[in-house]
Amino acid sequence: MDKRWDFDLPAGMVRQAAENEPLDEKALSEAIARGRVVVLGNRLRSGVVSPIAVGEGTRTKVNANYGTSRDAGTVEDELKKLRAAIDAGADAVMDLSTGPDLEKMLKLSLEKSEAPVGTVPIYKLAADVVVRGISFDDVSEEAFIEAAWEHCRLGVDFITVHCGLTREGIRQLDMQGRVTGIVSRGGSFLNRWMKATGKENPFYTYYDEILKMAAEFSVTLSLGDGLRPGSIADATDRGQVSELMILGELVQRAREAGVQAMVEGPGHVPLNDVRLNIELQKRLCDGAPFYVLGPLVTDVAPGYDHLTSAIGGAIAGAAGADFLCYVTPAEHLCLPTLEDVHTGVICCRIAAHAADLAKGLPGAADWDLAMSRARKALDWEKMYELAIDPPLARAVRGARAPADENLCSMCAELCAMRE
Repeated sequence: MDKRWDFDLPAGMVRQAAENEPLDEKALSEAIARGRVVVLGNRLRSGVVSPIAVGEGTRTKVNANYGTSRDAGTVEDELKKLRAAIDAGADAVMDLSTGPDLEKMLKLSLEKSEAPVGTVPIYKLAADVVVRGISFDDVSEEAFIEAAWEHCRLGVDFITVHCGLTREGIRQLDMQGRVTGIVSRGGSFLNRWMKATGKENPFYTYYDEILKMAAEFSVTLSLGDGLRPGSIADATDRGQVSELMILGELVQRAREAGVQAMVEGPGHVPLNDVRLNIELQKRLCDGAPFYVLGPLVTDVAPGYDHLTSAIGGAIAGAAGADFLCYVTPAEHLCLPTLEDVHTGVICCRIAAHAADLAKGLPGAADWDLAMSRARKALDWEKMYELAIDPPLARAVRGARAPADENLCSMCAELCAMRE
């Protein structure tokens, strides 16, 4: 018998989230109480944010990242990407800014976004180290916790905190060795800090303080995977699995404190190991919602990693992953453009919908059935309407217009649908 947990969510948030799900409010509330679903929405943004449900029995969700860097991406440019992501259908967004004006950027993100906004508070500390030229051991333990508090107080809906990255996990990683080492920016910063100070990860040491702030603002903890594999050769190694075991412990402690928690996952994973990774997380973390980056199923496709991640994301979602983080064509190369953001979201949405079809999510197949009927009827306007990217569908057909507007230039009068 599954345990039930008490999560004090703002009034109406569950009802709002249920409006876009195959679950009614009662069923969604039950899934939340079991810790199998989280609802993203800071109580400070109640009435502003459109809360979403992430987890078992809900639609597979899509997240889009954006944000400034030290060398590129102005606040204005990144806010345009935020809007482009939401307009393309992203369910949530994450401000991963590391450039100047971090606080201004975040405040504007929260002001401009009706979608839930996530952040990685440790990025502020990492940026400070670079800008101020200080050493890692000059950053106090209190600074880590205060950075998280600051984001919760501003209204962030979910925060990534790398609480499961411990000195023991680093030892396991170092003993086994890796091709690409630590590829998580937050994980890399913590690793350097721990080695410089000789202390344990403050997010793990003071986890109860993190839980206190999350409960106060109904912020969902996204328990970060600081040791996620950044190459196929490193997938499912001791470092990754040791961190995942700690995250299972932290999920339980969060539930006991009345705090919603989801778990982040890899990363680069070969196709044959994707299902294994999902099942392992679900077993070790008691069915907590799983948020994956991709996963990317090969390392050799720079410029096309929106496709390698969509392949992995579809399989991961079908196996039980609940939240897919998009990857753009610029991954591993540079800061994405507006067009990259749009393409990344659409590809990730395709993967998410394919996963929902595979899971037999109620209502998922209705969309495809409607498209098939429109195709049979050669109803082009209906096909555009139902397309996941209507402007693109219309533009592609329009650029290669057939002689007979009721047909297409592929088959013309030989069209099989005319039978």
